[in-house]
Amino acid sequence: MWWDERVSARFRRNLQPTLTYWSVFFSFGLCIAFLGPTLLDLRCQTQSSLSQITWVFFSQQFCLLLGSCLGGVFKRTLAQSLFALFASSLAISLVFAIIPLCHNVVVLAVVMAVAGLAMGCIDTISNMQLVKIYQKDSAIFLQALHFFVGFGALLSPLIADPFLSDTNCILSNSTANASSNLPHIRKSLVPHHPGNLSHYDLPMKGMVVTRVSYAFWIMALINLPVPIAVFFLLYKERMVPCFNGSSHPLLSADELAMETRPVDKDELSTPGQRPQAAGGHDDLFNCCQSRNFRGASYTYFAVHVTGALVLFMTDGIVGEYSGFVYSYAVEEPLSVVHKVAGYLPSLFWGFITLGRLISIPVSYRMKPATMVFINVVGVLITFLLLLIFSSSVVFLFVGTASLGLFLSSTFPSMLAYTEDILQYKGCATTVLVTGAGIGEMVLQLLVGSIIHDRGSYSFLVCGMIFGCLAFTFYAFLVFFHRMYPKPSPELDDASPDKAAVTDDTGQYQR
Repeated sequence: MWWDERVSARFRRNLQPTLTYWSVFFSFGLCIAFLGPTLLDLRCQTQSSLSQITWVFFSQQFCLLLGSCLGGVFKRTLAQSLFALFASSLAISLVFAIIPLCHNVVVLAVVMAVAGLAMGCIDTISNMQLVKIYQKDSAIFLQALHFFVGFGALLSPLIADPFLSDTNCILSNSTANASSNLPHIRKSLVPHHPGNLSHYDLPMKGMVVTRVSYAFWIMALINLPVPIAVFFLLYKERMVPCFNGSSHPLLSADELAMETRPVDKDELSTPGQRPQAAGGHDDLFNCCQSRNFRGASYTYFAVHVTGALVLFMTDGIVGEYSGFVYSYAVEEPLSVVHKVAGYLPSLFWGFITLGRLISIPVSYRMKPATMVFINVVGVLITFLLLLIFSSSVVFLFVGTASLGLFLSSTFPSMLAYTEDILQYKGCATTVLVTGAGIGEMVLQLLVGSIIHDRGSYSFLVCGMIFGCLAFTFYAFLVFFHRMYPKPSPELDDASPDKAAVTDDTGQYQR
């Protein structure tokens, strides 16, 4: 095996919770990518204008960010985390089942807001729990976790595609004119956000003829095993109210004895100190409380901020590139055929998924800091070459694939790197997830307005600027890492700079 026996043994002992968190992230990916290709059919279903239906995107993304901020609230105990994941994954299945019944755009936006909250909780809690279980070995498992996002994001458009309307799905006198625009509009709608569609005039009244409901019901069924898996983990941990007898850890005494190690003094201390060792993954609001700042050095804050800013830029690039690469390709000077340009977003997400799969074994042999360095430098070089060969259609496809590969492992690698610097104290997971979510939302809106004012070429210029900023913030992160004080026994237990006790047995703690 390409990992050593120690990591393999830890994975086997935590197999059920690890697979459960991976499956929950599959729900996240399944839910994040279906809106783009199905948006026109949903517009027909709700009989709303394009400007009205695009608010559904905003409601999902805004509540996803809010859910990411609030997700840390449920991390205090294992029971709270698992119940939150069960409710969130079940909510996603219910959302898929309810969407075909939403015939009003406001109701649809509310339903997608619920989905966004569920996705945000899944994002924060799953990352936190894997970091808690594996700590210094978490990089490889985080890479696998984010692979499942890409897999779900690829699967949902494939499920929806056979049920999408080939012509306009609202029959009226102007259907013939609208139908000629439909292929162009549909290709403009990509997994995250649509481009500028306000100039297309589609009928709003008439008989609705769409079969997209079947796609949503299929996705609801495909996602249903995920909350069942979480419920089974709750049941095995005896956290279900009907079976709330004396609970026991997932690891038996014999399993814990498989991996011997010296016992630290900290572990022999009073039980009241133990929860503090596992702490440091609060929700955003608790992170901002003054008690967490006592005794903290400036580098403690700098590591949080610079790590979040790197992900603000890189996740923002993911959002803006997938959202506007089609619009850039069909404009001059490239003038790519609409059908061919429609493959660019799929190519981008396909290579993100491939990159996350490749990163699973690579992350075991390579340090997270090195992987992040390769990622940000690769993004910077790719945008530079895209600018140099801006008139080449072939290189646009090559550059899109390259960009997907380099961006694929940035988030899990940065999360593993930052948590390792902070010795699994502080609020790194919460801050990084929040920073990434804000970047994806803000940079997409910013680039959209710039392209509208300055033309399509500014799309690559913006990407180059964001890449340079990501590299700069990463350089600052490395600098603050070197300045960050090393853990020492003299540090007070309450200090954010104190190293957390690492549970090398990988015990699945409550």
